[in-house]
Amino acid sequence: MAEPISRRGLLQLSYRTAAALGISGMASAQDARSASDSDSREQSAAPTVALSPGLQLHYREDWLGAPWVNPEAALLIHGNLESGEVWFGWVPGMARHYRVFRPDLPGFGKSTAPADFDWTLENLATVLANFLDKVGVPSAHIVGAKTGGVIAMQFAASYPQKTRSLVLASGPFAPVDPKFEHAPQSQRLGSNASPEEIEYFNNLTAAVSKDTRVNIQKVLAKIDLDNVLPNIKAPTLVMTSDRSVLQSVETVLRYQPRIPNSRLLVLTSDAYHIAVANADECVRNTLAFIRQAHPPATA
Repeated sequence: MAEPISRRGLLQLSYRTAAALGISGMASAQDARSASDSDSREQSAAPTVALSPGLQLHYREDWLGAPWVNPEAALLIHGNLESGEVWFGWVPGMARHYRVFRPDLPGFGKSTAPADFDWTLENLATVLANFLDKVGVPSAHIVGAKTGGVIAMQFAASYPQKTRSLVLASGPFAPVDPKFEHAPQSQRLGSNASPEEIEYFNNLTAAVSKDTRVNIQKVLAKIDLDNVLPNIKAPTLVMTSDRSVLQSVETVLRYQPRIPNSRLLVLTSDAYHIAVANADECVRNTLAFIRQAHPPATA
């Protein structure tokens, strides 16, 4: 039986494109915590792209398949008060099939935003489109969690030619009350979250600057998807949980059918942040959905 690979080891391998490792399990939150010091060093060495004066996106790139394969890309967009690091649970499964990009959004993680940055959904989508251009990716499977979900919807509507498929792992469809930012992590991560996991996400939240908090909240307070949802042309999977106190299934059902080629998957969970709390299940369903939406070519 293969030795389990820690998140620290996984990241080290992913940066030099590990091949045929036989990784079968998802990296756990405990792996992330135990490797936090090493992660900081690895992140400082991870690539950054300059998109305009003062705007630099730090990102992680993962591909765990054969080095001679040129896979399709997947762009994973994180939520508010986080960074691209929170997708750690998706890497072992997704990066065996796709070239995975996990950028930090402007002002979050190690990414920067200039003082005159245009804090709108449209511009955040444009930043990500420009990012894909910079890294040489003409189109990608777009995945968004929480606030990343609403940015992903805007991206899919604004850049249909760059969107191969769209997957949403929870996310707002309407303006967000500022009180939402102060919801306890236990409500975001669900009742199965450990004290250490809650502390980890509290530390991520605390690391976000006041200016970024204020500016992103202005974006969330003005969400208007009336002209966005009908213009999403890509096959879309919307995932939500059945018992989240922060977003009901009924709320999602008011909006999801307005996305023309979409389907809804309800997971059994009391977490809102299902991309973390239910990472394994989300990845399995995402992979199955993409394969169905884009069947592999046959000889």
